[in-house]
Amino acid sequence: MPKYNRNIRDSKYTVPCQPRSKNDASSSHQSCGTSSSRCSSKNLSANKPINDSEWTSELIGCPVYYPSKEEFEDPLVYLQKIAPEASKYGICKIASPLSSSTPAGTVLMKENRGFKFTTKVQPLRLAKWDMKDKVTFFTRKRNYTIHDFESLAHKSMASRYSISGCLPPDFVEREFWHEMGSPKKRTVEYGINVEGSAFSNNSSDQLGRSKWNLKKLPHLPRSTLRLLKHEIPGVSEPMLYIGMLFSMFAWHVEDHYLYSINYHHCGAPKTWYGVPGHAAVDFEKVVQQYIYNREILSINGEDGAFDLLVEKTTMFSPKILQKHNVPVYKAVQMPGEFVITFPKAYHAGFSQGFNCAEAVNFAVGDWFSFGAAASQRYALLRRMPVVPFEELLCKEAMLLSKHPSDEDISSEDLVSIRCIKISFACLIRLHHYKRWCLIKLKPSLGFSFKSEGTKFCSICKRDCYVSHIKCSCHYDPICLFHDVEAFKCECQSNRVLNLSREISDMEAAAKEFEQDEEILQEVKQKSKQDIELLIQKTNPGVQQEYIPYSEIRPVEEHTSDIKTSGVNSAKSKKIFGINTAAAKFPEYKVHARTNKAQLVQEHARQVEGKKRPRKLQKSKWKDNVQFDVGSGSHKTPFSNAGKRMTFTRLSVSDKRRSKRT
Repeated sequence: MPKYNRNIRDSKYTVPCQPRSKNDASSSHQSCGTSSSRCSSKNLSANKPINDSEWTSELIGCPVYYPSKEEFEDPLVYLQKIAPEASKYGICKIASPLSSSTPAGTVLMKENRGFKFTTKVQPLRLAKWDMKDKVTFFTRKRNYTIHDFESLAHKSMASRYSISGCLPPDFVEREFWHEMGSPKKRTVEYGINVEGSAFSNNSSDQLGRSKWNLKKLPHLPRSTLRLLKHEIPGVSEPMLYIGMLFSMFAWHVEDHYLYSINYHHCGAPKTWYGVPGHAAVDFEKVVQQYIYNREILSINGEDGAFDLLVEKTTMFSPKILQKHNVPVYKAVQMPGEFVITFPKAYHAGFSQGFNCAEAVNFAVGDWFSFGAAASQRYALLRRMPVVPFEELLCKEAMLLSKHPSDEDISSEDLVSIRCIKISFACLIRLHHYKRWCLIKLKPSLGFSFKSEGTKFCSICKRDCYVSHIKCSCHYDPICLFHDVEAFKCECQSNRVLNLSREISDMEAAAKEFEQDEEILQEVKQKSKQDIELLIQKTNPGVQQEYIPYSEIRPVEEHTSDIKTSGVNSAKSKKIFGINTAAAKFPEYKVHARTNKAQLVQEHARQVEGKKRPRKLQKSKWKDNVQFDVGSGSHKTPFSNAGKRMTFTRLSVSDKRRSKRT
């Protein structure tokens, strides 16, 4: 097990512009014990009130790790090793054995010439949150260089304490909470979410060329974020956080419950507070009951506390969490140290003076179970996802299926692989069940196997990679989890279930993963829970007949996006096929998203009037021209505004054959 020190409660203070040595850190801490319950207020004496000067010293510290250079070689391997212990605290610190030879100021002023940033203005106050507090941070229009902001920060600190240098962390922490509770209306500035990096590109910089460079870490082989098609600033690309005295980052959990890693480049320490993921529900209950006004929660629905915490503007004292037995841990981050936050761990903190830090997200296999829960919650709140969870999971699982892991594999990687397989099999089972229910409810539902990439549900914003529904009533797709909404639309049978091109391979991979008996049992248990939650939206009687991975036969498979089956007569059914439509136009083969009603009208006109359809202008057309028939002057009997059609010119011999027929 990697060596670490649980003792993080600092009683000494070292120069903030240099990383602490291992010996200094050890001598400056006191023991915090192993049980997470020890941070609870239950362990405090009932006769000993926690006043403003005492409660901060009662907080227990998170683990601090000191890897060797060999252990430090691969960050994700090391983080997987410490995760079983460190995740119990929500946050942990890692002291880097490598040093940066290029100061952050030099990188930002010389390597990144022209680097400037704006700041958010933050009020220093605590209050009962109501509607007026929903948006409290506004942007300062001034652009700062790193040197300009440092001067401002030092000036602000000197105006308070007549000195801009080092102050003991315990003293600054007490001052921060005293200031937050003061009736005085003061503000601070914080350079938050600043695009850029302070890791040097110089090949001689040890830390900059290592895998712990935050520009590289999200793209390492074990990181799931390497599969993203496009970079996401702040998630797969690092961002800078440039603070001054009392600049704060409010209570929040990472997007999609991802891991985060924060590196302290230079300046004064940062104080962190963390709540482990297993206590996230208790944390939210306390926030909902004691922090937010009922008015603001009623507007945001049953999950209002989480919805507001996502905005990252809620700051309150950890003393409230202590009082209500929610475990909370503390870290004082020095330059040269990394702070890791684990999935679903709420955290907050503040700067003790001018400093510059950098952060990014990452994910390994054990994140997927958290990501599934986050996606479900985002859909409930109708929030747009930040990362395409389904796509990442499916891609990771299919890579495992096509390239099985070696027998010589670490226990940490085995845990990661197991989590991927279980999460993937649960996802595929859930989608299979929903398709089965949809066919039972709507037997004439059409199928298409051409879906590619991630789409977003027009109702709940859920990311859809495995399957989605498309109909003429909604411009955007609908996910499979809206039975009521999906079947109230006016398009009647013009509805298609779009499935991924790889759906057969996905189901085969899921069944292959379930050959492992332990995985199968866990998948069955989780899938049963998921399906039971969906029964209230579907026919309860249908669920009793369901068999996982049973064959689902569509009435008719379609190559078009809008369904064209469901008419009684066989002759009419033929007309709704694309090939028959092409036969009616001997000059051109038509592959189009056609409207069934228009096809019926055109066929009736031909049968009753014995009239041949109007010929299309073809003199100016080239082979395989694709255009929007609703946007130009080219109109056809099958035209439908906004629908895209492709016409392919036939050869002369094809024309003669069509005339003979």
